Amino acid sequence: MDRNTIVGFILLFALILGFGVYNSNQSKKMQEQRKQEMVEQMAQEAIDQNQDILTTLDSLEKIADTAPQTQNVPAVKRKPFSNIEPVDKSDWIVETEKAKYYITPQGGYITQIELKDTYKYADKDSDKQPLILFEGESSRMNMELMLRDQTVIQTKNYYFTSTVPRHHVVSDDNSTVSFRMHPAKMAANENDSLVEVIDPESYLEYQYSFNNNDYKMDIKVNFVNMSSYLYPTTRDFTFCWDAMLNNTEKNHEYEKNITALFYMDNLGEVDDLGEKGSDKKTFTTQIKWVAFKQQFFTSVLIAKDGYFEGGELKVDNLNKNETYHLKEMQANLDFRVEDLDNSGFDMSAYFGPNQYKLLKEYGLEMERMVPIGWGFFLLHWINRFAVIPLFNWLEAYGLSYGIIILILTVILKLILLPIAFKTYMSSARMRVLKPEIEEINNRYPKPDDMAKKQQATMTLYKSAGINPASGCLPMLLQMPILIAMFRFFPSAYELRQQPFLWADDLSTYDSILDFGFNIPFYGDHISLFTLLMTVATLVYTWLNNKLMAPTGNDQSQKMTKMMMYIMPIMFLGVFNKMPAALTYYYLLVNLITFLQMWIFRMAVNEERVHEQLKQNMKKPVKKSKWQAKMEEMAKQQAQLQKQQGQTQKKK
Repeated sequence: MDRNTIVGFILLFALILGFGVYNSNQSKKMQEQRKQEMVEQMAQEAIDQNQDILTTLDSLEKIADTAPQTQNVPAVKRKPFSNIEPVDKSDWIVETEKAKYYITPQGGYITQIELKDTYKYADKDSDKQPLILFEGESSRMNMELMLRDQTVIQTKNYYFTSTVPRHHVVSDDNSTVSFRMHPAKMAANENDSLVEVIDPESYLEYQYSFNNNDYKMDIKVNFVNMSSYLYPTTRDFTFCWDAMLNNTEKNHEYEKNITALFYMDNLGEVDDLGEKGSDKKTFTTQIKWVAFKQQFFTSVLIAKDGYFEGGELKVDNLNKNETYHLKEMQANLDFRVEDLDNSGFDMSAYFGPNQYKLLKEYGLEMERMVPIGWGFFLLHWINRFAVIPLFNWLEAYGLSYGIIILILTVILKLILLPIAFKTYMSSARMRVLKPEIEEINNRYPKPDDMAKKQQATMTLYKSAGINPASGCLPMLLQMPILIAMFRFFPSAYELRQQPFLWADDLSTYDSILDFGFNIPFYGDHISLFTLLMTVATLVYTWLNNKLMAPTGNDQSQKMTKMMMYIMPIMFLGVFNKMPAALTYYYLLVNLITFLQMWIFRMAVNEERVHEQLKQNMKKPVKKSKWQAKMEEMAKQQAQLQKQQGQTQKKK
């Protein structure tokens, strides 16, 4: 590893750290104020139109309050909605080939999602546990309704009814189930007493349509014959969705840090908030979809045919000691309904893997939640158009994912082979000039002669036809691919719970020893792939220094060698908690690079290269137009200064 290579690695490390800092900048200022409540006072015309209804209802209420008690059926006061507790309070379960959806009677919403054919992370010796995205009291969906007397009720507090079996298995491609919340009205019984009865013709309905072989489903909020119960001018509603997301992966801290709330605005732009901490944002403009995104799974609520009118999004960090949940997400989404008697709002929902190729199929830009380097165009271009297609192509052959990574690495290194050879040749040319460089060092031993020594060195390189910066450029060209891999492997859902060698899950670190305590900068375990990667880098550095020592004076050599040994140690701490797939890939890169360098060394005759450079030094140096122009300007400047000096002497 020569000076150009170590400079390249230093730049790579700086770029990785800089890229991390760039992605962690989540301190966006609040841009808009909270959308004001859109319920206005009833217009005079509406008061006139509805006065008779209100008077009638008030009269019925007074009659109900003063009606005589009967032995069989007592008179009761009118209530806006009946909330009679059902005999069976257990959840409805709707089961497809992809998941189980639990729907609670109190609120009529999906309270739990259990995905099939995948499990929460567990060690080899532990029992597999079902993967649950959110559950029970940690998830709520709710709507606020304003009644005619301006009382506001929460739908999450009221019981819904349904005719669907308690455990409904979707057997065909599509299945629709409905859950309804009915209002109550006053009616006379056989004894002419007013009693509360359910109005079967009026209801708020949640209609769920499931596709048996899809993670995506449809949700429709229907209003049927509700105008006589709700405030007359009410047309705007807010659908509130709160959830505390469950931890599903081994590295809780890493999963927590990349858990965020994503959304698409009315311009089709995808953005996020809350990746590194609590955050909040309000919208007076439209929103297409909102997603509660974890490391490998995501929950998305989509305005199916149009947009949500606006809303408020919020992310709250939980207590540091909380290990079961990740973060608390909240989305309050506004929508409009034109007809309270026969209208609704269509939504869709996706509860499933955060997988690039799967999300891309829906055509809603949801794949932008997969962190493949969207902040820098080169990174996501490399991943989208090269790495992911190549990875999926190899995956189709049913190979082990460890073998797929090996083949992928070999292919990428073959593509980069011309660049690697160019880098090697640049280093070789500078290395064979070591005798000439030492002669210059001996000619200018004093520290005061540093400028002269540098000028003499540059003159030597120029006469030999060497550009010292030419070795850095190929390294810079390779860096986007190295960093693209840094983004790809931690986000590849395909690697989740895929074993290889001693690693039981390539998507997380491969611990072979847990300390039970934390070592600063390193961690609480030993990741074997990271350790092997570091050892391989150190051995390669030692051999490289022994066989191809860098040129320069003694002090610069010592500094270069020291940096070449320090860098792998720094990477050891950085990568110890990284996914095994990533550290395994970098280990392969190190080994293949060492093999390449050995082949190049065997194939290139450095004595012949040295002779060629000596021949170059005998030839007159060709000056570029720019160099000739600069020299001419320097001569003119020197001549002008000489003339000015002579003039001053005469004076």
